[in-house]
Amino acid sequence: MVSEKLILTALKHVLDPEIGVNIVDLGLVYEVKVENGDVYIRMTMTTPGCPLHESISKGAEEAVRQLPGVENVQVDLVWEPAWTPERMSDWARKQLGWK
Repeated sequence: MVSEKLILTALKHVLDPEIGVNIVDLGLVYEVKVENGDVYIRMTMTTPGCPLHESISKGAEEAVRQLPGVENVQVDLVWEPAWTPERMSDWARKQLGWK
């Protein structure tokens, strides 16, 4: 059975190619819901004008779709609340030299 924890682990394999840090540690993933094999992901980008939003969203969908038990994946890209650097994990801050 697929769980939120398993989905977040899969999403850690999706990198923001401009930054080189995964989308979970960057704080781009706002919400994950799982119901009977259907997965809903609510996420954002570091800026609304991010040119890679489509590729990152697609990467998230593909990473989760590969998990056993996943039937459908819906990724919703949102801009509210706006992303801020405070959403990053300590690990991401360290990787970017911000700590």
